[in-house]
Amino acid sequence: MAECHPVGFQWVTEAQQRGARVIHIDPRFTRTSAVADKHVALRAGSDIVLLGALINYVLSNDLHFDEYVRHYTNAATIVSEDYQDTEDLNGLFSGYDPQKGTYDATSWSYASRGDDEKVEEPGTEPESDVAEPHEYGAGGPALRHADVARDDSLQDPRSVFQLLKRHYRRYTPEMVEETCGISAEDFHYLAESITKNSGRERTTAFCYAVGWTQHAQGAQFIRTAAVLQLLLGNMGRPGGGIVALRGHATIQGSTDIPTLFNLLPGYLPMPEAGQHDSLEDFTGAIGSKLQKGFWANADAYTVSLLKAWFGDAAHEGNDYAFEYLPRLTGAHGTYQTVERMLRDELDGYFLVGQNPAVGSANGKMQRMGMSHLKWLVVRDFSLIESATWWKDGPEIESGELRTEDIDTEVFFMPAANHTEKAGSFTQTQRLVQWRHQAVTPPDDAQSELEFFHELGRRIRARVADSSDPRDRPLLDLTWDYPTDEHGEPDPESVLREINGYYVSGPDAGTPLSAFTQMRADGSTAGGCWIYTGIFADGVNQAARRRPGHEQDETAAEWAWAWPANRRILYNRASADPEGRPWSERKKHVWWDQENGRWTGRDVPDFPETLAPGTKSHPDAGGPDALAGDDPFIMQADGKGWLFVPNGLVDGPMPTHYEPPESPISNPLYEQQSNPARITLPRRDNLLAPSAAHRGSEVYPHVFTTYRLTEHHTAGGMSRFLPYLSELQPEMFCEVSPEFAELVGLENYGWATIISPRSAIEARVLVTDRVRALTAGGRRIHQVGLPYHWGTGTDAVVEGDAANDLLGITLDPNVQIQGSKAAQCDVIPGRRPRGQALLDLVESYRQRAGITVETGNQKLTAPYPQPETTTSEED
Repeated sequence: MAECHPVGFQWVTEAQQRGARVIHIDPRFTRTSAVADKHVALRAGSDIVLLGALINYVLSNDLHFDEYVRHYTNAATIVSEDYQDTEDLNGLFSGYDPQKGTYDATSWSYASRGDDEKVEEPGTEPESDVAEPHEYGAGGPALRHADVARDDSLQDPRSVFQLLKRHYRRYTPEMVEETCGISAEDFHYLAESITKNSGRERTTAFCYAVGWTQHAQGAQFIRTAAVLQLLLGNMGRPGGGIVALRGHATIQGSTDIPTLFNLLPGYLPMPEAGQHDSLEDFTGAIGSKLQKGFWANADAYTVSLLKAWFGDAAHEGNDYAFEYLPRLTGAHGTYQTVERMLRDELDGYFLVGQNPAVGSANGKMQRMGMSHLKWLVVRDFSLIESATWWKDGPEIESGELRTEDIDTEVFFMPAANHTEKAGSFTQTQRLVQWRHQAVTPPDDAQSELEFFHELGRRIRARVADSSDPRDRPLLDLTWDYPTDEHGEPDPESVLREINGYYVSGPDAGTPLSAFTQMRADGSTAGGCWIYTGIFADGVNQAARRRPGHEQDETAAEWAWAWPANRRILYNRASADPEGRPWSERKKHVWWDQENGRWTGRDVPDFPETLAPGTKSHPDAGGPDALAGDDPFIMQADGKGWLFVPNGLVDGPMPTHYEPPESPISNPLYEQQSNPARITLPRRDNLLAPSAAHRGSEVYPHVFTTYRLTEHHTAGGMSRFLPYLSELQPEMFCEVSPEFAELVGLENYGWATIISPRSAIEARVLVTDRVRALTAGGRRIHQVGLPYHWGTGTDAVVEGDAANDLLGITLDPNVQIQGSKAAQCDVIPGRRPRGQALLDLVESYRQRAGITVETGNQKLTAPYPQPETTTSEED
């Protein structure tokens, strides 16, 4: 966090000065480690074993926050009799289809009250709940209702609490030492620190970034932390939670109002071709009217979005123009798109603030894919490598591409930077902060807002006289933003549309103040339901800057946080079931008995007048179905999920699997890697054999990628500046003294790092910051590689790209690549050039016996086939 999010880390150091204990768990000793109370080194990719052992420690020693767990989580909920765990199936859950490599999650369902029947999902056949990984929005698939079976004693063997205990009982300190390389002493220091700092009076927070997300089961890494935090009562409370560090270029905002292929604004899913033929089909799949919580009102959010986009053209008679929305026909993520390029199925591509030639996994695939395009538009500040690969990329040097043979027409469009335009950033804590334009952009540089507004205007002009039905959505778009004398659209007019407003009635045109005002009858419009209130009272709430010394620590008048300016999500959990603060010292929101409403230092994340002792009516739905002790108001049952009955496609509880490339075998199960991971078996995306497979010794070491403070992502904002380039002028690899001696590397000399995809060279930095660990019965050496460098002639400094080494295997829930743990070999000296480089990589592949199938076999453990029954007559 100090390395990659140095401004935010200020608050960590201030907390530390007031007595907070800071523990840093990371494969490398970094700037964060240097100021932490303790650094714990672990093997890259083994985090679930560590977190699972902490869960087992809590449960085995009865250290969970019992009252919190009983009332606020699904610990007491009974799970279907058909459910089988990884402990039963050697690393697999029930419902796995070996042919498809996916799960049918039907058996993971809750049991209904009274009859122990499974709660089925709307929009699916009763016997099946099979979904593609990209199909769900933030709420997961809907529960038909929340009237589920419970055992409040937590003793039923099918209760979530007992299933959790059984699932993690083999995650022991000994397993942590064997798998993670963490000593028993360090594990107990961690366990005692976390448990002693949790409960009524104290809370513990976990902070993470791409070190947890960029794995073939990254979503489950974070889920494991969520389970631990729920058991300890650290969710929805000040000083607790799981903090996603999102530090640049409105990363949080880019998923809120999304650049993701499978989401609409506010984490609504995209409609699926052949599944969502009507608006009712679509919204019913998002949230059943009989489930608890605010996802049941998805119809209001969707209709308001359609009204904001299509105005008067969206009305009840045409399903509010629902037919205008594109339909997904499968996964269309960045890596699937690269595959389509290589198959010549894509004509053109826009790159906006991205540099995949350097910053995406398997850089060679990225560059070769772009060479198959007819046209490529790159918008950036400098001539980044994704704009120049056709003349000076690595494949030009190796002879795999020749400039004169490339038909791709590249258009470089100069972009305004963040100081040259007004707008908002949304970052960690969901805080939307407005920035004002400092200077006008130079020459032809444009903001994204101006560029796309003008592009849309020109496209609409081209089809103005069209009678083709496919052009109708373009013509019906509300594309009427006011512009200034320079042609720049007013960014606050966009914010007004995002906020939402009344379309009709006495308040027509008035901004909405809360998403609860949205209606499904077309009377309201809003571009992103979770942002409703950001322009309440016609005021840009994101531009507020009341100094901290003029308000309390919640700082509710500094900018604006979605939703509803709540600074802590699910903050009803900061009070006990009776509505009293767990701790006077950490009081946040509480029940005001005299006035019959929730109050406190934050906007209560709960229906304002719903009293603590209120019981849920079994026939109610939506917010009206919430009980007084259902703080997790966006969950279909109002509870924090220790067990996920639906929504995750690779298991209801996190389970340790080895990375797709790993030099050691899974110590828990025969199932080596995540059986639901997304693979791209291709000759240009070969994987190393993992442990126990012939050839794994050819790539014996682990490498991991990371960021530096002095450079920014793929280098487009730093390697082109002499001031920052001078601070970190060369690509390097970090290795331990033990490893340097083993391989024959010299400090500041050269090393060549080889993977099945490519080989790169880097300066050698011998340091104690990257430690060798003993795991899996052997010595594991880890190589640290910063990923900011790329090969080209326009930057101030250049170097080989670490991401060229990475293969593409994706997390099945969120389609993110695994960048944090892969196999390599390291030899002294600089890499060869031209054909000799290709020969070196190929020689390693042949020695390892690599084929397209290597590493892509999803199932490595026996899986029982369903039993077939025959009648007595047969």
